[in-house]
Amino acid sequence: MKKEPKGRARGAAEDRPAPTGEAADAGAGSAGQAVPAGGTSSAEEAAAGPAGKKRAAARKPASAGGAAAGKSAPVRRARAAGRSSAAPEEGAAAQDAPARTVAGPAGNESRTALVRRARRINRELAEVYPYAHPELDFENPFQLVVATVLSAQTTDLRVNQTTPALFAKYPTPEDLAAANPEEVEEILRPTGFFRAKTRSVIGLSKVLAEEFGGEVPGRLEDLVKLPGVGRKTAFVVLGNAFGRPGITVDTHFQRLVRRWRWTEETDPDKIEAAVGALFPKSDWTDLSHHVIWHGRRICHARKPACGACPIAPLCPAYGEGETDPEKAKKLLKYEKGGLPGQRLKPPQAYLDAGGRPAPPLGAG
Repeated sequence: MKKEPKGRARGAAEDRPAPTGEAADAGAGSAGQAVPAGGTSSAEEAAAGPAGKKRAAARKPASAGGAAAGKSAPVRRARAAGRSSAAPEEGAAAQDAPARTVAGPAGNESRTALVRRARRINRELAEVYPYAHPELDFENPFQLVVATVLSAQTTDLRVNQTTPALFAKYPTPEDLAAANPEEVEEILRPTGFFRAKTRSVIGLSKVLAEEFGGEVPGRLEDLVKLPGVGRKTAFVVLGNAFGRPGITVDTHFQRLVRRWRWTEETDPDKIEAAVGALFPKSDWTDLSHHVIWHGRRICHARKPACGACPIAPLCPAYGEGETDPEKAKKLLKYEKGGLPGQRLKPPQAYLDAGGRPAPPLGAG
């Protein structure tokens, strides 16, 4: 998972530690209780005095004019009409997005208001990306941990185009542990940093074969002992191979949660803890997919497509990117821009939503 834009520059550079679930869970406290969608209640506004009323007034236009994030969003209309929730029509979000600056949350947003806004953003993104999934091809935990390590400083697409040959020749940890490093390097060359990555995947395979009976462990404390595996990679594996909740703090996730003012932290561990405290633990894995997908497709690092953003009315950073709907539409990436996704073998839900598989290495 490269870092920044290109699409899914998804391979975060060698794993930087991301926060732990326990710390985040502990912080959920009262903020972790169910909260209704929308802004603060009238009682809260009254208690907040003039400042609260001012914030409430600032939110009303966004609520009324934010069709892109409201119930008139394309996906919601389709659902209301009984149609399947396929990917929104290209440019549909751009047409509904506001053409002017949207009033963002006040700087003194209360904790309760922050939790409500954060959870509403996640719900809106779930409507836009109902088929969000990890964008690395894998068939078992071993393939996922190797692919995630390889995704550092490159795209998931390049990893997906490279791993078929690797796993065909070395299908198990025992096979890869006994591999000739030069032969592995030649296979991994397209992913960049192939010598270091070869050392990591052979090293982690040896540890799996010698200490874990050839099986990928399902515990965080064991996964981070593997060469090349940090907390971010560990949470990818736990959440997507074992179904255990975790927040994946890659570069896209870091960028978006700061733009949305969910946290001002810059350290991945602290970001994980801060964001985890805003959501129930059961939401963490899907939340990671929603945020990362949005960062790769619309909320880019250099040129965010603000005018095509379905959550513009909820975003304090609206206006940092292109706000004209037609110009913003041209910035859309992957399936929203009519392009294939990252996986050669994507989930059926993605295909049903109109997404297309990526081409194999050397095609086209």
